[in-house]
Amino acid sequence: MASDKQAKENIITDYRDINRAKLSPMYHHYVEVKEQYPNALLLYRVGDFFECFFQDAVTISRELELIQTSKEAGKEIGRVAMTGVPHHALERYSTMLVEKGFAVAICDQVEDAKEAMAERRMVRREIQKLLTPGTLTDDGMLQARRNNFLAAVVMAGEHWGLAYADISTGEFLTTQGSDLANLTLELLRLQPSEILIPTNAPDISGLLRPGEKTEHLADCLPEQFCYSLRSQKSFTLVEATQRLKDTFKVSSLEGMGCANLPLGVRAAGGLLEYVEDTQKVYRVPLQPLRCYSLADYLILDHQTRRNLEITQTVRDGTFYGSLLWALDRTNTAMGGRALRRWLLQPLIDARGIAARQDTIGELVANTSLRQDLRAMLRKIYDLERLAGRVGAGTANARDLLALAESLVKLTDLAAIASFGMSPYLKAIQKVPSELEKLGTYVIEHLVETPPQQVKEGGLIRDGINSQLDEIRQRLEDDKQWLTNLEVTERERVGVANLKVGYNKTFGYYLSMPRSKASQAPDNYQRKQTLTNEERYITSELKERETRILTAKDDLNNLEYEIFTQLRATVAEKASEIRSIAKAVAAVDVLSGLAEIAVYQNYCRPEIVEGREIVIVDGRHPVVEQSLGEGFFVPNSTYMGDAANSNTTNEQTNPDLVILTGPNASGKSCYLRQVGLIQLIAQIGSFVPATEAKLAICDRIFTRVGAVDDLATGQSTFMVEMNETANILNHATPKSLVLLDEIGRGTATFDGLSIAWAVAEYLAAEIQARTIFATHYHELNELASILTNVANYQVTVKEMPDKIIFLHQVSPGGADRSYGIEAGRLAGLPTSVISRARQVMGQIEKHSKIALGLRQGIEQVQPKKPRQGDSIEQLDIFEN
Repeated sequence: MASDKQAKENIITDYRDINRAKLSPMYHHYVEVKEQYPNALLLYRVGDFFECFFQDAVTISRELELIQTSKEAGKEIGRVAMTGVPHHALERYSTMLVEKGFAVAICDQVEDAKEAMAERRMVRREIQKLLTPGTLTDDGMLQARRNNFLAAVVMAGEHWGLAYADISTGEFLTTQGSDLANLTLELLRLQPSEILIPTNAPDISGLLRPGEKTEHLADCLPEQFCYSLRSQKSFTLVEATQRLKDTFKVSSLEGMGCANLPLGVRAAGGLLEYVEDTQKVYRVPLQPLRCYSLADYLILDHQTRRNLEITQTVRDGTFYGSLLWALDRTNTAMGGRALRRWLLQPLIDARGIAARQDTIGELVANTSLRQDLRAMLRKIYDLERLAGRVGAGTANARDLLALAESLVKLTDLAAIASFGMSPYLKAIQKVPSELEKLGTYVIEHLVETPPQQVKEGGLIRDGINSQLDEIRQRLEDDKQWLTNLEVTERERVGVANLKVGYNKTFGYYLSMPRSKASQAPDNYQRKQTLTNEERYITSELKERETRILTAKDDLNNLEYEIFTQLRATVAEKASEIRSIAKAVAAVDVLSGLAEIAVYQNYCRPEIVEGREIVIVDGRHPVVEQSLGEGFFVPNSTYMGDAANSNTTNEQTNPDLVILTGPNASGKSCYLRQVGLIQLIAQIGSFVPATEAKLAICDRIFTRVGAVDDLATGQSTFMVEMNETANILNHATPKSLVLLDEIGRGTATFDGLSIAWAVAEYLAAEIQARTIFATHYHELNELASILTNVANYQVTVKEMPDKIIFLHQVSPGGADRSYGIEAGRLAGLPTSVISRARQVMGQIEKHSKIALGLRQGIEQVQPKKPRQGDSIEQLDIFEN
């Protein structure tokens, strides 16, 4: 045991502690490469393994739970730490490391090891790719239905520029703004896997682990992301502009629409440089840079996306139970990614919404068209990512064949879509004929089921290349000669179980039992003796072996050459393929939404001007599916002035709804239901209601639930106040505000005071469409003061010994919370329930709140608020 411990202690883990001149050539090269990538884990190809040495070996052993061993690094050096992974498992282990926030440098062999061995030198190795969280392209490292964004941020005072790209699909966009809060909102929407930050720090190549702080990061950037610090040089306007021009072969940036976005251009140029630096020998075919403005879309802050559970649930962060789960009926991965993007970035353009509605409406009405489209979409692979891998030169034969088969299917899809008249169907009716020809050309070249590897033959069909056919025929003749040799030698030697075999060490051989060794002919040369077997070679057999092995190498090399030419031909059309892929993805989303509309009985909402929100018999899209058909109780919503009501003196629909009712009666569900219906209407979808008339919202705000932010030392109530302040400072008359239990985190009088003031401000000052769910029944008095406030309640049926939740929202305010009844249903002891009722009776008897409200209300005459008006503040608790 002592010797084992001593051996481990003598293992070297830091290459800086040794004399490099004494290292063997391979380890010397390893250290040279490692110094070029000091902040990446270096995986170095050695035979059939990728190996790590020194400290990297320790790190990988710990992070991947692999056994750390050691290896001799030179006679005068001793043993160094080593951890290895099989070459065929590289993708799996690299993915695990990248998910943990590490950068991984892949140093692979770039020549045939046989050539190096023949010349008695070390195999040449080079960095082929630098894997970081934002630069992954291989399918096994990515989520099929989710983008993997790489972002870059440039800041100048309060101004900022943002660029982001998904190098697996080619999407490349940029924007800029002057409010740092909006930058945070956009990063939280994108959820990038990695964010690039320009810095003047001396060590600019380090990859920060998720959440790691640094003085070079602006305070406004969210901490939960993975940041990479980069040199400011590539983020200068001159260099970034030139890089963009060179990459996309344009003379100016005017055509991209970003010539007047200097910070956006700088971010985009720095991102491009990083992609080139990490991909090394591979060229990533990004789409031309596209500019956008945050003002072009409905704004959803992080809390709203969380509270509405758009892509994952609040409770456990799962896909099941989210809005995306309820709506996703897409048949392709690119359609799934598109639906996610639509939900996180709804439209505010009525024409864009109408175009999507028209397509859904046509597909709802035309069942056979919808079903035929969906059936054909199931046969189409992920064109966006396949085109990306083909363009980068990393696609294997299976990728290329899948892409080709999908290109051929596009013609069939276009033929089906030709029966449609709506905008999105017209977009896929004209598939470029050269794409179908290209697909057919590839299919004619590749075998029906190609292997995973591209350098080991078996890729190309017969009849494609005469030289290839000739080599195959020669190889087949030699293999047949080997088969015949076994038969003829058995007869000639008289040994019935004589066999022709092969292994990598000795090549082809003839074998027979040792007991028959005396019968070996004179031309047999003994090569190997085993326990029960003798192995021989002959000069003729060695000659055939040389021919066969040479033919195999020639065959594999020629097939690989034909394949790479074929891949390069397809890569020339990567841009066109991705363009049609976007149209196909949109149709996939819309046909899926049409399917939901049919089977869940959704209606087409009327998009109107003004501020109106009218939902007749609305339903929560997620809860409805979870409960099953017939169990969900629908509810209607009427809010905001109708478009023609501005000339009247009467409030048509309230701006503020005070919603009261018992715990667990459905208030929170109703709040979310209204928000989700508005949101999915603005992605162009039909909505779960009998009828809907909706004005476009500029923002949706939610304040739902109670959470602590312990990391920043903020209590539940402080988080609640921060979120409420954000709403009051940013909401407009065109916003939709959904509030649940404001003021419940502090003392009763404090909480009621805050709740009253917030509700009053939203109704009188901002006049945003608001639903305010509360247990403060006193807020019902606001409706008697402000004409744009109405009271609604979630009704219950009271029985002698229990209450029944009806989940029905109706006019009027509740005067009880039934909280004690909720405690009884939850299983509180009987004695606790009884005592609670006694205490409640005493509180109600002596409370002065109701009296204070009445006295305060009598001082103010009701009036209808107008934009910019304020009302007299009530001192409702002066007594």
